[in-house]
Order: sequence, then C-alpha cells, then structure tokens
Amino acid sequence: MNRQRPAVVRIGNCSGFYGDRLSAMREMLEGGELDYLTGDYLAELTMLILGRDRMKDPAAGYAKTFLRQAEECMGLALDKGVRLVANAGGLNPAGLAAALRDLAGTLGLAPRIAHVEGDDLIARVDELGLTTDPPPLTANAYLGAWGIVDCLNAGADIIVTGRVTDASVIVGPAAAHFDWARDEFDALAGAVAAGHVIECGTQATGGNYAFFTGIDNLDRPGFPIAEIEADGSSTITKHPGTGGAVTVGTVTAQLLYEVTGGRYAGPDVTTRIDTVHLEQVGSDRVKLTGVRGEAPPPTLKVCLNALAGFHNQVEFVLTGLDVEAKAQLMRRQVEANLPTRPAEVEWALARTDHPDADTEEAASALLRCTVRDPDPKVVGRGFTATAVEFALAGYPGLSLTAPPGPGSAYGVYTAGYVDAADVPHVAVLPDDTRVEVPPADRTSALDALVAPDLPTPWPDGPTRRGPLGAVAGARSGDKGGDANIGVWVRSEDEWRWLANTLTVDLIKTLLPETAPLNVTRHLLPNLRAVNFVIEGILGRGVASRARFDPQAKGLGEWLRARHLEIPIDFLEEHT
Repeated sequence: MNRQRPAVVRIGNCSGFYGDRLSAMREMLEGGELDYLTGDYLAELTMLILGRDRMKDPAAGYAKTFLRQAEECMGLALDKGVRLVANAGGLNPAGLAAALRDLAGTLGLAPRIAHVEGDDLIARVDELGLTTDPPPLTANAYLGAWGIVDCLNAGADIIVTGRVTDASVIVGPAAAHFDWARDEFDALAGAVAAGHVIECGTQATGGNYAFFTGIDNLDRPGFPIAEIEADGSSTITKHPGTGGAVTVGTVTAQLLYEVTGGRYAGPDVTTRIDTVHLEQVGSDRVKLTGVRGEAPPPTLKVCLNALAGFHNQVEFVLTGLDVEAKAQLMRRQVEANLPTRPAEVEWALARTDHPDADTEEAASALLRCTVRDPDPKVVGRGFTATAVEFALAGYPGLSLTAPPGPGSAYGVYTAGYVDAADVPHVAVLPDDTRVEVPPADRTSALDALVAPDLPTPWPDGPTRRGPLGAVAGARSGDKGGDANIGVWVRSEDEWRWLANTLTVDLIKTLLPETAPLNVTRHLLPNLRAVNFVIEGILGRGVASRARFDPQAKGLGEWLRARHLEIPIDFLEEHT
C-alpha cells in the first residue's frame, strides 16, 4: 500500500477485563482524538466463565458487555472514524460478529464487521495431546495480530477476536497502519511493549499503583492511549482532563505485570522487556524507546480450563481471648461431625485481632474452612449445616461472617503448547471471505538470557528497619498457578542496593509462604527492577481458589509491607 500514513497512530484502550467500566468506550470516544479503540475482555478465568456460559447456551460464549457498549457507541465510533478492535469474541467470535450485525441493523447503521477465529481447539485436544484430568472445558491457543491486520486492510470498522494475546489488539492496528513486515521484530516488539502497558486499562494511569498517594484525582482514572510511531517507539498518555496520571512509575509497574524475565514471548515476536527505555517527556506523557524484538517461538501457548468439582466455604469470627484454642475447638467439632468428609478440607486462621482493642472488630480474628469435592452434595448443605449446628455448642462468641450457602463449581487451569502450524488462524473479512493466516516463517527457541551483571553494591552505612515499600514499588499478578512480583525503585543508588539485597533467599524469608516453592529472580536494570516468579503458589490457577488472594494481586503489597534494614539516606529521601 502506498497511501500517505500519519507518522503516529493513536490507539486507546477502554477495557482491561470482562467487567471493567461500562462507560469507558463512550468516555474514550468523546474525550479526544483516536484512530483506534481497543478492548481486552479475556483472562484465564474469563475463558472458564465463558465456557460455562456456552454449556448452557451454545450461542453464547462471548463478552455480552461489549454488545451493550456497542449499542451506545457504534454510531459515535463511525462518525468519528475510530475503528474498534477487541477480543470480546471469547469462545464465539463469529456469534458476536453476527450479534453486532443484528444490532447495527436495528440502529440503522452499516459498519463493516469482521472477526478472527481458529484459536478454539477444544474439539482437537486428544489429537494435539492436550488432554487433561479432569478433561478440559475450554482449550484456546493464543493467536497473534496478523488476522486483525488482514481484517483492517479489508476495511473493517469493527473487529472482534477470540483468544489472541492481550497486546495483539494493539499490535494489529499499528502493524496495519505502518504496513510492517512480519519480520520487523523491533517495531513489533515496540508495539507489544506499548500494548502491554495499555492492555490493562487504568493500571497504566494510576490504578493498582504502589505510590498511589502521590497521584491526585484518582477518583475516576482515565483510560490510556499509546501513540505508536513507525519504528515501534511509543508515547503513553491519556485524554486531557481525565483522572489519574501517566508517569514513569505507572508505566514501569505495568511493564512488570505478569511477566517472567527479560524475554516476553508472543506468537508474532519475542519482546525484550529488558531493553525498554522510559522517559517522562511531558505531563502525562511517557516515551518508550529502544525496544528490541526477536523471532517468536515455534509453539503457541494454549489456555486449558476444566471444571474440577465443587467448592464451599464458611468463615467464623473469633473474638477476644484464647483465639488459637477457639480455632482448634471449632476445627475438631466440624471435622468430627461432617456427614461425609470432602476430598479437600483446608483451614486458615487470619490473626486480624489486636490485644486490648477498642472496637469489637479489632478484637476479632477470622477462621476460614474451605472444602472441595467432585460431588456438590458433599460440600453443600451437609457441610454448612454442620458449621451452623455448633452455633450454641462451640467456642464462646461464635458467629459467621455470612449465612451458609450452597457449593459452587470451581475450575483448574493448565498451560499447554502446540506447534503453531497445527493451529488455524483465520480472518473472516466483512464480505465473509476467509483468509488463512500462516504461522511465522522465522522462529527461535526461547533460550535463557545471560543474566546482567549486578551493579556495584551500595556501600555499607547506617540503616533503619522499615517496610520495603518505603522505597520500592511492586506489582504482582497471576499466570496459571504461578505468580510474579516485580519490584522497582526510583533512583540508581536505590537500584544498587535493591539488586544486591533483594535475593531469592530474602524473598523466602520475607514471604514465608514462598519458602517451599521454586522462586526465580530476573534483573531488569533499565527499569531498575527485579522480577520474581513464584511457581505453584496459586495451586491450579485462580479458579481453583487455592489461596486467600487467588490472583496474587496483593502479593506485591504484602512484600512492600515487610520490614528489613534499609539505608537511612533512602528513607529520608522519601519522607
């Protein structure tokens, strides 16, 4: 194509998950100039939710909120010339595309609608060696951006996809706008970095941010925009007058979210997160430059979700004295009187109580009993009735935080990998033409990066014991049963201290729950960050509900609250 292209393409994002702010699409369209508006609606847990929807109704399986947003905003997007790209198709992108056409007809509009499919492998799990125990309910490969590119090049106004990588909805518009070749890996990697920053919406503008107290107007943060250039460099910003902030810190935090080491593998390019350079170039404007890319791996990751059984929980309030003895009594009474013992019974005592407390709540601890079993009856009324029956026969002051309820289904997650050539990637254009998207010609196995040299240690000097969060930020998240914690600091001197101090051994000391687990550390000097990957801390994924914080969203904040010896100079700098 030889048409003149603007030097910068403005891509906004209006959704970071299924359930995000419903009005965000309208706010982004009305708030300023955009070329594209994207939305990320899918997560590992979302695929399970959509799978259960599809069990009840084969015509379901997509994010219904996208239809509600489109009803309000389709005409506005067409009037402003903003093209919509979203992965809201979930397990049924063709169904969502059809529903959008019906909606457009009702509204008297005629957008060109396309979709991308091929990621759904549930009918081929045995053939591809993806069988799990229990058998998967959903099996979806992570596709890349090139099906989106084909749809855009065919003139589509709205493109919905199934399971593409979160950043692909941003990479596709950039690649189409600049007519990138599939082996322009540095440019593609730059777009992936920009996409990774804005894919989670307001996490780039001050949401879920460690140093949130330094940001004004967080009551309603604005959604982010990536201004991407022809070489893949980008500037992250937001519409003028919206809440929150875009700073090197907010962007750093999001770059560290749900990554492993310096390499961030995707179906189109492996992005070298360790090469990103950040610079504050204006108010609410952060420039990303220097991103390098490498050929993608020859395999695609597959998200497999299965229904594993049924789950229930009761939570007891223990107030005042003898908390440990009260918990032991309650545990003995419940377990001795269960009509049928569930396959899994877990007890957790949260010592939220304080001595000599001036409120009853502050004097109370929480005892949680979690049960799982393949039979819903075993974790249903028989379990909860046992807990209730001891209301007058248990420890003094016995009460529950909520009325007992029936059990609910829970799921487990497994990651699989298949040869990219075995996965169809199909762009269904506005005229219903089907275009097969070939896998990458050039691929490269993910070899381990050589670890960067440690910076010169910060010299010995006076220290004071205090929380890590007094000097360091953190962001954590889930990847199946694993979690990551990215920790960063704001100066080179603090980086010298952090890199030489925050080791795997210290992490296991500060976070005792990680002690028996495999923990790896990755240095990211450009971001002044260390990233820890903690294997197995989330059991078999968020839907298995194996932990108090099943998505590890608070894990980084727990780490920041832990105390260690910190150079006094750093503490005084941030007071």
